[in-house]
Amino acid sequence: MPDTGAPWNIPYVASTDLVSDWPADSLALANAIDAGLDAAGNAGIGSNVVSAAKTDTFSSTSGTYADVTGLSVTITPTSATSKILLIAQVNISTSGGAGDGAFLAFTGGNAGTYIGDAASTRQRAVGGTQHSTADWYVHGQNYPQPMVYLDSPATTSATTYKVQMAVTSGTGYVNQTGIATDAIRFARTASSITAIEVAA
Repeated sequence: MPDTGAPWNIPYVASTDLVSDWPADSLALANAIDAGLDAAGNAGIGSNVVSAAKTDTFSSTSGTYADVTGLSVTITPTSATSKILLIAQVNISTSGGAGDGAFLAFTGGNAGTYIGDAASTRQRAVGGTQHSTADWYVHGQNYPQPMVYLDSPATTSATTYKVQMAVTSGTGYVNQTGIATDAIRFARTASSITAIEVAA
C-alpha cells in the first residue's frame, strides 16, 4: 500500500487496491453468498406470499369448527417440497355468559393436524378463550390469538388455508367484543392471515 510521502506518513488506499488487495478467498466467499442468495430467491423463498385482512365482524354458535369468513388465502406452491408458513392474528371474544368459550384452528393442506392433543373432553385448538364470569370487563374485551404454523402440503396444486372457530357455549365473535353496547371503550378490531412459501 503506497503512502503520501508526507513527513507524517499518512497512508492512503489507491482505488485499484480495493479489489486487488482483497484476499482471493474472501472474494470467492462473497461470490458464493451472492450466488446462494440469488438461487434462494429463484427457488421462491419469500417471493410467493398471499395475505387477507378482515376488518368486519363474524359470529358463530357452531360447536364444531366452522370457517371464519374473510380469513382464508389460496397459495400455489412452486415445488412439492416447499413448506408454507402460516401466520394469523385473530381477535376473538364471547357473549356474556359465564363459561362461554371460543376456539380457533387452521384448515387446509395438513394444517388441520396442528391442534392440541386429545385429553378427555377438553377442546382441541390452536388458541382460544374461555370465561368463568359474566362480568362486563371480561366480555367487553377482544382477545388477540396469534397462530403460527409451518405446513408441508406436499403439492404444487392451489391450496386454500382458512381460520376456523368452534364455540363451546354462547356465541363466539371475531373483531368485536361480546358486549355490543355502542361505546368507545368497546373496540372493533382487525384480523389477518398470511401464507408464505418457503423453499425446502
